[in-house]
Amino acid sequence: MRDALTAAQLEQLRGIDTCTVSNVIESFGVRVRNEGFADSSVRAVFTHFPPMVGYAVTARIRTAPTPTLVHNYFDRTDWWNHLLTVPEPRVIVVQDIDEQPGLGALLGEVHANILRALGCVGAVTNGAVRDLPAVEAIGFHLFAGHVAVSHAYAHIVDFGSPVEVGGLTVRAGDLLHGDRHGILSIPFEIAAEIPAVAARILQMETRIVSLCQSPQFSLEKLRALLKELTEPERK
Repeated sequence: MRDALTAAQLEQLRGIDTCTVSNVIESFGVRVRNEGFADSSVRAVFTHFPPMVGYAVTARIRTAPTPTLVHNYFDRTDWWNHLLTVPEPRVIVVQDIDEQPGLGALLGEVHANILRALGCVGAVTNGAVRDLPAVEAIGFHLFAGHVAVSHAYAHIVDFGSPVEVGGLTVRAGDLLHGDRHGILSIPFEIAAEIPAVAARILQMETRIVSLCQSPQFSLEKLRALLKELTEPERK
């Protein structure tokens, strides 16, 4: 894994909404625009929470079939040692590899508290979560594809390898950013530059919105403003 960001840099990223972070990443042209984020099948459970930023810890689970060696996640605690090898703040990314993900939930009140004590700020899964009021009360972010009433046979199959949630491939140590709009990964090579570029983009957007809301709005003024704002990109 590359060098972690400073606490100040992480705090700056937490102050930016995920849509703006996405716009900034697009402006750098470091990846194609239809990659690097989870689709709408993985949604924020607590939409009023501020943005979440952290480094990914990956695992794969099953919840439907009866496990042959273990019965629940308490029988497989070795992955917590692996978790501690990733810098804080940590985000657990769990891929439910059942044919139909989401029958049971690995992540609920007890596990959220364990993970929070281990320096995690949230979890992302294409599977299910539960115990929502209790998890919300401790400020632990959840992004999930389903909500379930039971653990069923939730058990960890393996951990540390790349996983896929909502079409987003996540590797251990990836820098993730998420809010009510969804989850995306931030390329390390531009992470430190995002706040400054975000400020410029927001300033441009504010000028456009202000014009649109002004009694003096006209198509001519809008076209002139857009030309002014995009002229530096053309040079």
